[in-house]
Amino acid sequence: MIKPDKFIKESERLKALDSYSILDTLPEDEYDQLTAIAAQICGAPMSLISLIDENRQWFKSHFGIDATETPREIAFCAHAIHNIDEVFVVDDARNDNRFYDNPFVVGDPNVVFYAGAPLVGQDGLPLGTICVFDNKPNKLTEAQIQSLKALSNQVMKLLELRKNKKQLEKTLIEFENKNKELERFAYIAAHDLKSPLGNITALTDLFIENYGDNIDKDGIEIISLIHHSSVKLRQLIDDLLEYSKYDKIIKEGKTEVNLETLKEEILGLFSLNKKYIISLKSDVTTMVTNKIALEQILINLVSNAIKYNDKEFAEIEIFITEEPLQYLISVRDNGSGILKKDQDKIFELFEVLDTYDKDGETGHGIGLATVKKLVLALGGTINIESEVGKFTVFNFTLDKH
Repeated sequence: MIKPDKFIKESERLKALDSYSILDTLPEDEYDQLTAIAAQICGAPMSLISLIDENRQWFKSHFGIDATETPREIAFCAHAIHNIDEVFVVDDARNDNRFYDNPFVVGDPNVVFYAGAPLVGQDGLPLGTICVFDNKPNKLTEAQIQSLKALSNQVMKLLELRKNKKQLEKTLIEFENKNKELERFAYIAAHDLKSPLGNITALTDLFIENYGDNIDKDGIEIISLIHHSSVKLRQLIDDLLEYSKYDKIIKEGKTEVNLETLKEEILGLFSLNKKYIISLKSDVTTMVTNKIALEQILINLVSNAIKYNDKEFAEIEIFITEEPLQYLISVRDNGSGILKKDQDKIFELFEVLDTYDKDGETGHGIGLATVKKLVLALGGTINIESEVGKFTVFNFTLDKH
């Protein structure tokens, strides 16, 4: 018996094999089907998908044989990987100096005939073979050889698909971790900035109150701008804090929500603003959903409907209907409307339109991004209908299950 040589680029080959994370995995139907087809096409009773590890050959699939691995030094497949372009064929191992006294030949399963097509990665490095063998001499036709090559390509496609899936899963996990880190950073940074900003606001008020008579008009204007900017920045920070609470909100379980109580709670938040009318129309009195998330969505939509309304009185209607699998919710206002070209981008984080609220301020592009994020997390969808100068309707769904 002649032991197989190490592959010329053995360390690179082993690294490539390891990148597929396939060794010692459980059996899978996709691979078992290919070994069964290989045996059928080649008229052989036994077939393997064999991967050549450092000191062993391990079988991802075995047809007609119970073994799951053997030492590399007696592996036919360890010889086959040296020529990646050809199917390695041994017509009668009993007459071949490399194999005549091989334990696989003189003992169970008494291999006489062997044919193996190398499994070659995109980098040109062989991982193993798909092979067939028999306990009597045999020869393959050219058609059978080409079919075995085709099956080796199919095995590699499965392996590449597995590798890409693993890489995608790893990338998604890394992305999720980085996203959580960023949200955590945003929360901490925003929280730590609120206190000094509050001090700036209070100090500018105090300064104007105590020293306003000693400052000229330009000085008063400058102090007022500082006060105004700090208030606006604090609002941005409050919005960032709300956005960063996303994970905590989503973890809340579903509870029964009384819609009349929900309406009163929302009205209470806007009690200082008397120039609005909010009505709730629903064919149900209660919903089973994530109450905190629903409140956050409605508060953002109602707040925008009031702030960006160009009418003397903001009229806001909330419609809720129930279907077997979801709730349908609409928030309609009588405001200035949103241009068609802007309707797709208003849900993007930090996307700000050229519109101003009743105080002449623009938004921060966070509120509606939060709304969309919450709706999608609850299995819903959201869209907008609007006519400039007349109305805007936000339609969204919440998954009941």
